[in-house]
Amino acid sequence: MSETFTKGMARNIYFGGSVFFFLVFLGLTYHTEQTFPERTNASELTEAVVRGKEVWENNNCIGCHSLLGEGAYFAPELGNVFVRRGEDAAFKPFLSAWMKAQPLGVPGRRAMPQFNLSEQQVDDLAEFLKWTSKIDTNNWPPNKEG
Repeated sequence: MSETFTKGMARNIYFGGSVFFFLVFLGLTYHTEQTFPERTNASELTEAVVRGKEVWENNNCIGCHSLLGEGAYFAPELGNVFVRRGEDAAFKPFLSAWMKAQPLGVPGRRAMPQFNLSEQQVDDLAEFLKWTSKIDTNNWPPNKEG
């Protein structure tokens, strides 16, 4: 190799490196697109889940709670609340009672507002949270209580 580093050599290294990393980027993008469908539960997406997502969005639940690590950290993570609160047998009655009891009025504790949701809206929200609990999150959140 020559002792001098020419402009042509620098240009070749720059363009060669750019092409290499662009190809790596394309390969990783392709891999992600092929892997993603295996990790979701899109086949279980029902009308109740869609309505529950609308309840979630219309009441800005993510403004206080996080879901699968996204959102605010003011209130608990809800990605695994279905599992934490009894799964199929106990979750819907728990969520319904919890939503009706808000705000709890405990001094010194953060308060959840009363949203005055109908039973149908609470059931749909429960279906949405049940659906999110079945997404393969690679063990997120790292602890049971989120």
